[in-house]
Amino acid sequence: MHRLSKRSVNAILRSTSGARYRDVAAPISSADADSKGRWYSTLTSGTCNVAGSTKLFKSRNEPFFGCRYESTAAASDTSGSPSEKYEYQAEVSRLMDLIVNSLYSNKEVFLRELIRQCYYVMKSFLLHSRFLMQRGSNASDALDKLRFLGVTEPELLKDAVDLDIRIQTDKDNGIITIMDSGIGMTHQELDSKDAGADSNLIGQFGVGFYSSFLVSERVEVSTKSPKSDKQYVWVGEANASTYTIREETDPAKKLPRGTRLTLYLKRDDKGFAHPEKIEKLLKNYSQFVSFPIYTWQEKGYTKEVEVDEDPAEAKKEGEDETAEKKKKTKKVVEKYWDWELTNETQPIWLRSPKEVSKEEYNEFYRKTFNEYLDPLASSHFTTEGEVEFRSVLFVPPVSPTGKDDIVNPKTKNIRLYVKRVFISDDFDGELFPRYLSFIKGVVDSNDLPLNVSREILQENRIVRIMRKRLVRKAFEMIQGIALSENRDDYETFWENFGKHLKLGCIEDRENHKRLAPLLRFFSSQSENEMISLDEYVENMKPDQKDIYYIASDSVTSAKNTPFLEKLLEKDLEVLFLVDPIDEVAIQNVKLYKEKNFIDISKEDLDLGDKNEDKEKEIKQEFGQTCDWIKKRLGDKVASVQISNRLSSSPCVLVSGKFGWSANMERLMKAQTVGDTSSLEFMRSRRVFEINPEHPIIRTLTEACRSTPDDEEALRAIDLLYDAALVSSGFTPENPAQLGVKIYEMMNFALAGKWGTVGGYQQQVNQQPHIPETVEAEVVDPAEAGGQK
Repeated sequence: MHRLSKRSVNAILRSTSGARYRDVAAPISSADADSKGRWYSTLTSGTCNVAGSTKLFKSRNEPFFGCRYESTAAASDTSGSPSEKYEYQAEVSRLMDLIVNSLYSNKEVFLRELIRQCYYVMKSFLLHSRFLMQRGSNASDALDKLRFLGVTEPELLKDAVDLDIRIQTDKDNGIITIMDSGIGMTHQELDSKDAGADSNLIGQFGVGFYSSFLVSERVEVSTKSPKSDKQYVWVGEANASTYTIREETDPAKKLPRGTRLTLYLKRDDKGFAHPEKIEKLLKNYSQFVSFPIYTWQEKGYTKEVEVDEDPAEAKKEGEDETAEKKKKTKKVVEKYWDWELTNETQPIWLRSPKEVSKEEYNEFYRKTFNEYLDPLASSHFTTEGEVEFRSVLFVPPVSPTGKDDIVNPKTKNIRLYVKRVFISDDFDGELFPRYLSFIKGVVDSNDLPLNVSREILQENRIVRIMRKRLVRKAFEMIQGIALSENRDDYETFWENFGKHLKLGCIEDRENHKRLAPLLRFFSSQSENEMISLDEYVENMKPDQKDIYYIASDSVTSAKNTPFLEKLLEKDLEVLFLVDPIDEVAIQNVKLYKEKNFIDISKEDLDLGDKNEDKEKEIKQEFGQTCDWIKKRLGDKVASVQISNRLSSSPCVLVSGKFGWSANMERLMKAQTVGDTSSLEFMRSRRVFEINPEHPIIRTLTEACRSTPDDEEALRAIDLLYDAALVSSGFTPENPAQLGVKIYEMMNFALAGKWGTVGGYQQQVNQQPHIPETVEAEVVDPAEAGGQK
């Protein structure tokens, strides 16, 4: 293929850029003007009054609108030309039925599809392709072919009209007219039988064209190709098996080039014919189409008109001959109809990031997503290679209210465009994972794979690559906030979206290295300000090998737990995981910078100060005591061991290495559908650790050696276990029984200290009654003798 040089291409662009549209609504021919200088629009039956000095054609620097219209769209009239009747292919009939009844989820996409088709036709103007069949063409390839054919076939550019789209509505009759100045079609291209075998599958039009039957009972396509002197009209009806083609003979409806679609709406869908509705749909779906889209809108201007004077006032003024008479006027608003440019906003993502200011990004964010606050951060980038797309992403300043988006990925925060045509904002994790659903932005691709209705992404390799790159850019944005000099920005982000990142630690193992530096926690050395894992690692002791943490329901509870005693003595920092999701998130991360995460409430805690000889001596001294306590507690604990984590508390109840912590057990109990069988199994793995230096443990050791069967000593073991259960964060099985034990010990402790009152001393010395837990007996109503 012959290739043009860059200089030649630029020359072609300069030579073709002078083709401009005329001043009125549609191309004007000699038949459009009458002897009084009145001009008619091919889309209207109304008139536009033009002064004698008004120019018929505008120059390049003049504004587009030069005249005013006074009418609305009119229904098309019948033509006297003979019509040829054709049968749809069987596949096309089935396709139309599928499109109307099940392909599209929303009727309003019909306008997007028709504008999209017109848009691609104009992008591929001068291509030897049929009307509406360019939806799969690459835009850049189409433009390259346009430049090439513009040199080899200059006669195709003989009609100096701009490439644009115009939409006019008649709300009274329920009619929408869409006109473009694209390539148009010849009779051979219009007839699917003559067009060739490649069009038999979907007819002479593309799939998107048939979406017009979502809202239309009849559709007329009037089209004129620059390669033909004749204009033809295609007419089809919903639920019909035939269509007709005739030649256009009405001079008032002749087009210099392009296509005019006239939609006669169904009774229930005539609301789409309101100009306000059309403008709203265009701004939503086709706001960023590079070609201008004009809509026929009612406007008004204010002018002063003379008013008739009141006779009484006129007589009074006439008496004063010296008074100067002034004509009375009032301001009125005169209505008129005119073309208005609808898509005047240029896509910000098509510009170079260096040319866009922060204020422009903020304004785009607020306008696109209906926000009133500026985003915390933005990212504007272009991805090239095997997958090409442009995107602008934003981090919102606050989390949405009214619903918990952490469990609902369908947040409508990502707006997907294909060649600047809006496709959808309703996705279920195709472009972003659930934990990043708070990210807002736009994604524009030229060759994104979509399903036939263009509303759902197809799961394939290209989509996965896009998702991966979008996620990486999102993390770069968040990391930029974290590294900002203003620490308050990330505190604001973490307060709103910290749970999302913790959820990511659970769901996205591939991005743990990106997620972990973004996590923030309170600690034993920072109870009022959250720290990062990097800050924790920097503060670690030289011989410290692990990252220690404790999970609890609050910072106050965490800092008073007995598990911290020995670590605080050694000045070892411990992370406080006080959010319900924290513990699961950390367990999924497992390690950070080759440092393992260690739960200090689990057994086999290694603080790096083991002395095997000393441990051996302690075990020999207190081994009998451990066995004695284990025998008393039975299946309540898995074992009784000497603790290396206590300094002031007599004992603590720790979880098994692979069992639930006290915090996790509390959360699992709170689950609506919690599995009690697994709960019982995990509870049996608790380990009872004692502090051999504490006086209570030494006293019990003496009791074990002298009187192991003493009832008071055994009850002391029970109370010791219950106290450890509470202080370690677990929930007692029988709180009332625990209360009775505490009252008993208080009686012994306070007995005779301040004397006796009445017979209370005798009650103290008696054995208190401890209620036992008994199983309730179910009594049949008949056996109860009818008693209530």
